[in-house]
Amino acid sequence: MDIETLTWVFLIGGILLMLLEFLIPSGLALFLGFSGLTIGILRFFGILTDPTLSVTAWLLLSVGLTIAIRPFIKKYLKAESFFKYADEDYEAMDQIVEVTKPINDKDNSGRILFDGTSWQARSLEGTIKKGQKARIRYRENTTWIVESMGVIDPPKDQLKQPNRN
Repeated sequence: MDIETLTWVFLIGGILLMLLEFLIPSGLALFLGFSGLTIGILRFFGILTDPTLSVTAWLLLSVGLTIAIRPFIKKYLKAESFFKYADEDYEAMDQIVEVTKPINDKDNSGRILFDGTSWQARSLEGTIKKGQKARIRYRENTTWIVESMGVIDPPKDQLKQPNRN
């Protein structure tokens, strides 16, 4: 490859890489292209003539720009982004569900209808009758822990012991 061809490879390659940045925005193609364009211009004016030195200078300039400037670009030119919880439990909290089988606070024998599926459920306290509405609070393994939206039947042990102040 002669000296003039390598100069054009750097010039055209640098421009193409910088244009590629519009299709694949990451900053890397911009730095590689800018380095190629810089080396191509230096070769065009006869400042860099050795092909090995030109390739080495392009590599070092590309790495230097990437390490030195990319953090500033990422800090000040932030990409558009959004945040969404991926945790299904978090999204289920406070959802109102229908009780399909009576729920108590002793075992997991109760059931609720949530997202079209029947799930095991246990109440925080008391009994929730079939047909009532309940609010999801959290999940333990595959059992949803819920609280009643309506009147709660108090636990039997509370009925036995009256309040004494």
